[in-house]
Amino acid sequence: MRADAKKNYDRLLAVAREVFNEQGVEASLRDVARRADVGLGTLYRHFPTREALLEVLLRASFDELTAKAKELETADAVDEALVSWLRETIAVAHSHRGVIGSMTAAIEDPDSALHASCLSMRASGERLLNRAQAKGLARNDIDGADLFALVGALAWLNDQPAHTSRIDHLFGVIASSILTNGVPVSV
Repeated sequence: MRADAKKNYDRLLAVAREVFNEQGVEASLRDVARRADVGLGTLYRHFPTREALLEVLLRASFDELTAKAKELETADAVDEALVSWLRETIAVAHSHRGVIGSMTAAIEDPDSALHASCLSMRASGERLLNRAQAKGLARNDIDGADLFALVGALAWLNDQPAHTSRIDHLFGVIASSILTNGVPVSV
């Protein structure tokens, strides 16, 4: 990539991150291009769709979650490992305001630029869930898709100003209902 193209690419990513953090992932791409001081055509040359831009922005976070899950797969306390991953995944989804709708749609759409990243993240959580289930520490009537849906629900609630003050409590309720050891999850 030419130096000027690389500069535009990096600037677009930085500005998109700012704009999406301020306005959510449905923010105007025209606004992203304007604030990056490039034309809309330049934005679309680098990122032909909103999802392509989101995929690049989210890939690092999703890769970190997958790596964290891999680390947690060796933890002795499988229930705590699962809860830790859940908490971090919800925090990542919340930090990318409004992304949960895109993630939910992408998991069902193999043509989505986000599909592979979302599948990988869901699979990493499912492995942690399976470990907890194998030890009898998590309900057996849920799977990775259910876990992903619960992450989405909690991340969505966290995006709602009216629920922000209750998110820790709600996280504890959900996590305690996933686990079978009867111990309330501390927040």
